[in-house]
Amino acid sequence: MSAAARRFVASDGVGLAWYAWGEATQLPPVVLQHGYAASSALNWSATGVVGALLDAGRRVIAVDARGHGQSDKPGAADCYGEARMAQDLAELLAALQIGEFDLFGYSMGAVIGLLLASDHPGVRRLVVGGVGEGVIACGGVDRRVLPMEVLIAALRAPSVAQIAEPAAQAFRVFAEYAGNDLAALALQASRMHSTPLALQRVSAPTLVIAGQSDPLARQPHQLADALPQARWVTLAGDHLSLLRNTRFIEESLSFLNAAATVAPAAAQEPSP
Repeated sequence: MSAAARRFVASDGVGLAWYAWGEATQLPPVVLQHGYAASSALNWSATGVVGALLDAGRRVIAVDARGHGQSDKPGAADCYGEARMAQDLAELLAALQIGEFDLFGYSMGAVIGLLLASDHPGVRRLVVGGVGEGVIACGGVDRRVLPMEVLIAALRAPSVAQIAEPAAQAFRVFAEYAGNDLAALALQASRMHSTPLALQRVSAPTLVIAGQSDPLARQPHQLADALPQARWVTLAGDHLSLLRNTRFIEESLSFLNAAATVAPAAAQEPSP
């Protein structure tokens, strides 16, 4: 479900593309933040997440992170990093005069969501997908699966054929498919968040969703246990296919539309 990109200029002058669907309701808007090398269109519109949220009566806002989608791609490494991207979200929401909102982040977007939720009182409910214990061990996306120097070399390689490491080659293929700027993605990879997150300060009820076959989201229960008020669920899928699992959308919607406080719990979808 497409929407025309709107323009917002962050405090450091970087232009960001953002999108809005639906009308204001009694529930706060749902803010979506996509993953690394993806975009709002790829992670949220094409997978049916936006459509499902609209069908459930929610207003939806999504942002292309700097270096991604239709947002600016600055050429300096210090313009990147998930902390800066979390600040971008906070600035946009302040400009839109949105005080309370639900936040839904995937992969890199999950790290952005956790950073924002640890510092922003307006987060009512938080869903983080595509991450697990690696957030605790690495301070962000699990770099043990694919070291950033290997990923950066793959993004800067003259062609896919010259990339030997399979996971790095897969990321390069996905980045090209998504139409993203390889140089900007390499700069973001050099600035991936790597210091401990203040997970204890995330007061919003949180749902952690991980694919059973996702190496970047192993042991999601450990991440849920580190959050003050969280539950976790694993579903069939890997890092890319999880977003198209109908249960992924159903679990997220059920959680975001709930009003009560979440008690810690765990659930697991039977393996197919």
